[in-house]
Amino acid sequence: MNNNNEKYQSLRRQYPVFEYAAYHYREEADGLHLWFDFRIGDIEFHPSAVIERRPFLNFDADIDTIVFNIGMVELVSYWKCACPPVVKVLCGRLSAEQIAFWRKLYWHGLGEFFYTNGIAETLEAFMQVHCKPDDQSNAFQVIQNTDKYLVPIGGGKDSVVTLELLRRAGKSVRPLIMNPRGATVECASKAGFPISEVLVIRRTIDPTLLDLNAKGYLNGHTPFSAMLAFYTHLASVLSGIPNVALSNESSANESTVLGTSVNHQYSKSLEFEDDFRAYCPSFNYFSFLRPLTELQIAMLFSRFTAYHDVFRSCNVGSKQDIWCGHCAKCLFAYIILSPFIEPARLNAIFGKSMLDDTTLEHEFLQLTGKAETKPFECVGTVSEVNAALSMAIQRWYSTSRPALLKDYLIQSIPSSASIQSILPMGNLTPDERQILQAACTEKIN
Repeated sequence: MNNNNEKYQSLRRQYPVFEYAAYHYREEADGLHLWFDFRIGDIEFHPSAVIERRPFLNFDADIDTIVFNIGMVELVSYWKCACPPVVKVLCGRLSAEQIAFWRKLYWHGLGEFFYTNGIAETLEAFMQVHCKPDDQSNAFQVIQNTDKYLVPIGGGKDSVVTLELLRRAGKSVRPLIMNPRGATVECASKAGFPISEVLVIRRTIDPTLLDLNAKGYLNGHTPFSAMLAFYTHLASVLSGIPNVALSNESSANESTVLGTSVNHQYSKSLEFEDDFRAYCPSFNYFSFLRPLTELQIAMLFSRFTAYHDVFRSCNVGSKQDIWCGHCAKCLFAYIILSPFIEPARLNAIFGKSMLDDTTLEHEFLQLTGKAETKPFECVGTVSEVNAALSMAIQRWYSTSRPALLKDYLIQSIPSSASIQSILPMGNLTPDERQILQAACTEKIN
């Protein structure tokens, strides 16, 4: 953990105001272009995005308010470099309730950023939003309800499970990919969707921000999933598809730093989902996998063998489209799948036996609850990790254990009944819950 509190205070004095000056959008030959104008002092940022042209998109839809709100969530990545105490919104209107939504999102979405930078701050003092009061101009058009689903594809196991369960249940699904890479494109392809049938969003970070990071300005984690949420609202309107089925599971609600509200996955939590649905009630944004545990998702994914060689969940190796084999995310993915995929096959997927890599001992202790914090990654709960390891030992390692499991004490394992049931949480229809319930009826071992 860094100690950047003094730098934080100094930058706030140097840059007292962050200005959201303007937002723009224009249809061009290749698609719908969005860009934004932000300022701190004499520094300007102009992030941009393109919604690629597809025959199933209507670029004549009323999207003005949605684009404005995308700017509101984009700005947090740029605000954090200097953390100005005032954000002036010069190009739109917000009600007091909407401002409260944004301040809550910034505060909790940047919880990891404040923690890892050693910044001492309070919700009351960290930032004020100044904006003309809302005059109902921010009302969203209601999207006609149909039995169709947009499914964001991240390249990992979770979105594969959502896509496959909905598709196999006969639902009309359309994959959505932000900034396509090998794993996301391959997962969509395995489901029968070439890139021409995928809704593609290409988002670009202003290089000025990267230059400031290199110069020592503040940097850290921002709530990416919240940003994705607002882009899916735009995608929903453009495509006329009212249901956006995310793949966030129940464990996203657990704090990363034990005994605190600091959560790496805050913008994947049920709390954010509920807040966002209240802010944008005109379409159905929900997590299809919310009632499931990571163990159940891993169990289901183990059945979809066509994806085993193409899925990737490693952030470190994402640009190379590889499992780096040295991070907590790789280790967690290996562990959670270990009860359901035999070791030789799992080693082939990840390139090695990760439970034999003693350089990952610290990450192993974090994942199993023997350290102060969980890894700052999208990983499951401590209890899920311990259950997976205990199940794997009983199934595969009863006589000889990998190096990281030599002194591991087997934990209690959930009964088959509790694993097969789904949790009473999430915003699912009875039909959607039935799909999940049916998928989880088979025993996991």
